[in-house]
Amino acid sequence: MRAMVLKKIASLEENPAPLEFMEFPDPVPTAEEILIRVSVCGVCHTELDEIEGRTPPPHLPIILGHQVVGRVEALGEKVKEFKVGDRVGVAWIYSACGYCEYCQRGEENLCKQFQATGRDAHGGYAELMTVSAVFAHVIPDVFTDAQAAPLLCAGAVGFRALRLTRLKDGQNLGLSGFGASAHLVLQLVRNRFPNSKVFVFARSEAERAFAHTLGAAWTGNTTDIYPEKLHAIIDTTPAWTPIVEALENLEPGGRLVINAIRKEGADKNALLTLDYSTHLWLEKEIKSVANVTRFDVREFLRQAAEFPLKPAVKEYDLADVNLALNDIKSKSIHGGKVLRISEI
Repeated sequence: MRAMVLKKIASLEENPAPLEFMEFPDPVPTAEEILIRVSVCGVCHTELDEIEGRTPPPHLPIILGHQVVGRVEALGEKVKEFKVGDRVGVAWIYSACGYCEYCQRGEENLCKQFQATGRDAHGGYAELMTVSAVFAHVIPDVFTDAQAAPLLCAGAVGFRALRLTRLKDGQNLGLSGFGASAHLVLQLVRNRFPNSKVFVFARSEAERAFAHTLGAAWTGNTTDIYPEKLHAIIDTTPAWTPIVEALENLEPGGRLVINAIRKEGADKNALLTLDYSTHLWLEKEIKSVANVTRFDVREFLRQAAEFPLKPAVKEYDLADVNLALNDIKSKSIHGGKVLRISEI
């Protein structure tokens, strides 16, 4: 099968084309797995974290990609959940142990044996992939393949971040950064919390204009002072400076939720400007988001299909994956980025 593969950890500045074409043997599903013929796969900032070594794969070469949509090509002998031809998706959560205290209470995202699609196991930047049937997800008919792909990570982790804010209808929400995840969260909030105002903070004027078209009450640069204090803020940036700025603009008792697998280090010294009375006092909280659960993925897909939510997507051919990665790095295109692997 055709695949675009990571062979070496390096920054995009050092190597702007880190993924290489390879012919891989076709994977064979085990008794509890399904074989998926991949139609599309989303491209995510987390791939940059893998490529540049902030969350490196445990072995190389590796096929990246964790927003996978395709059709079931073959079934393991024990699989009962699906049949050949079913349309399915695979998200960041590739597997978890199922037995530890975290898994038992529905927090499999915290499992010590958590495995990530496209990092710990081969992902979707290829024509075929395998996954345990219990970690595959039914894709609602209302979405095209390309629309569904970013829902599996950008959407699902955004949904988890929104849950962690504990937002109530009528409370103000801030979105710091406005990429693939935030543009989906904004649509979800407008539907679920119609009396809440959403304030968007983004460096790009194009992103701010895009946020207005989706219903943002106000937009500004990340350095701007918010016109109103916020009950919760979701940060999706790779930087540290927006963390400090967000804390200053929270209501007493407000919560900052950091939606990032890793942060880049260029502006880490911004943390030295934290002032306890300005940024932390009055019971302000900071909460990180770690991975996603199967419930997050499936519940978000269900809710998104009810609107229906419509993600903005830009499609690329599989061979152009390095261009897509550089577009994410430069933030030159808003919405989700999706690789077209095959026509099914």
